Amino acid sequence: MDFTSRGAVPQQSTNQNPQFGATPPVSNKRMGQKKQTGLAKWGTFALGTTIIILLVAVVLAVGFNKPRAQGDYVYTNKLQAVFLNTGQVYFGNIKSINPQYVVLDNIFYLQTSSNGTSTAATTAKSSVSLVKLGCELHAPYDQMVINMNQVTFWENLQSTGQVAKAVAQYQKQYPHGQVCSAQSSSSPSTTSSVQNAPANSNATITKKP
Repeated sequence: MDFTSRGAVPQQSTNQNPQFGATPPVSNKRMGQKKQTGLAKWGTFALGTTIIILLVAVVLAVGFNKPRAQGDYVYTNKLQAVFLNTGQVYFGNIKSINPQYVVLDNIFYLQTSSNGTSTAATTAKSSVSLVKLGCELHAPYDQMVINMNQVTFWENLQSTGQVAKAVAQYQKQYPHGQVCSAQSSSSPSTTSSVQNAPANSNATITKKP
């Protein structure tokens, strides 16, 4: 009998007992699974990011290509002319405009009158008066709501035009607004002059035939 190994303590492999702090070997199969999981997460993140970028691009493209509203074209510091399909034209300041109606303030309109009668030897001259709204028989407020289905087109007016000059001259002469009780027979014939007609104050623009 061999008594030499009676007192020897058998050595245990630390790799077989996790209590000694040894890390068990990782199989190649498990490492491959971890790599695949990491790639899948990265692919999902990249796909989500790409979708978000595409959505943002679509939203921006739709926003930039959206037609501008009519109100964006109104020069708020200028007069506007609104032409109706009846042939009437109103001048003033557009305060609001949408597909249903346009709101106009500070309103003027044209009124044509003939000076004399025409014969074979002479031709009657006609003049166009720019009349301030408000002193008519029905005494309207200086505001008008026009249905857009009655509007042919509208445009901004330059300050150098005869209408804008006549309106500026009228506002300078009547800084506190028109006086409907004013009566005057004066009727200057110079271009873009201001005249006072009965129960009215007109900025007159002479028009040659």
